[in-house]
Amino acid sequence: MAADRIMLAGMVFFGYHGVRPAERRTGQRFVVDLQVGRDLSAAGRSDDLGDTVNYSELFRLVKGIVEGPPHNLLESLAAAIAEAVLDAHDVDSVTVAVKKPEPPIADAVIDYSGVEITRRR
Repeated sequence: MAADRIMLAGMVFFGYHGVRPAERRTGQRFVVDLQVGRDLSAAGRSDDLGDTVNYSELFRLVKGIVEGPPHNLLESLAAAIAEAVLDAHDVDSVTVAVKKPEPPIADAVIDYSGVEITRRR
């Protein structure tokens, strides 16, 4: 398994995920960090996009999921992203962090709530 990683950090999207009706109705911001593991030595030698994973394609894939049909749980949203990345790209692993910057937690002062998952081939 490759120790090399491609990282896309701080991707911000608007979605309608959550278990509360208000979250589904009004929506909110979600921040996603993505790391994909893949041997990048060929790309390092060739300087050719064909030897790596196109970052724009990764971004569009994540955007489509976060801005798509709602999930109740961040865990489910993160899993959907991880599965899609593994299905669509030649990577060894993917780590997905999904953060909800303004979680509806009563009487809470909190920067964000979130989950991080890792999936491997």
